[in-house]
Amino acid sequence: MNEDRENVRDTLLEAALWFVQVIARLPGVRRVALIGSILSDRTRPKDIDLLVYVADDADLASLASVARRLQGRLQSHSRGADVFLAGEDRQYLGRTCSWKVCQPGIRASCDALHCGRWPYLHDDLATIRLPDSLIAAPPLDLWPVVVRRCQVPVDVEQLVSRLHGPHNDAVEQTAGSPSLAAAAHRGR
Repeated sequence: MNEDRENVRDTLLEAALWFVQVIARLPGVRRVALIGSILSDRTRPKDIDLLVYVADDADLASLASVARRLQGRLQSHSRGADVFLAGEDRQYLGRTCSWKVCQPGIRASCDALHCGRWPYLHDDLATIRLPDSLIAAPPLDLWPVVVRRCQVPVDVEQLVSRLHGPHNDAVEQTAGSPSLAAAAHRGR
C-alpha cells in the first residue's frame, strides 16, 4: 500500500513540476501556487490542484493547452488536474477551458458564464469558486518565489527543492513569510 501511495503522489508531483516549468515561461503568467489535497497526508489524492495568477491581458490559449496536456498525462494514471485562475488583483476568475476550440456556441455543454469573453477562461463560478482567503494566501507558492504558508509533506518539499535546480534560476527561496517573499520579489 505504501508503494501505491508513493506512486500516486510522485506521479502527481512530477506532473506539477513539469507544468510549472513550462508555464513559467509563458507571457502573462505572474505566479503559480499549489493548493488542495496534495498538501495533506492523504495517501491517494485524486488530482493535483494548481492556482495560476495571470495578467489582465494574458492570452490564455497557451496556458489552457498546457493545462490540457497536464490533464492528459494524469488521465493515464486515473488521476486529474485542476488549473484555477486568479487575476493580478487576487480575484478568482475560474479555470482553464478544457476544450481545444474555445468560442461561444461551439459546445452546448459549456457552462462558462461568459463563454468567449476571455478565450480559454472557463468561468463556471456557479459550479466552483475558490475562497478569497485561499486566493490571497495560498498554502504554497511555487513560482516565481517559493512561499510556504503551511507545513508541507516531505514529498512536496522535494518538489520545491527540484524547482531550484539550474534550469529554474527564476525561482527564489524564502523563509516562508509572505513579507519576505514580497520583499524578494520587489528586489528583482
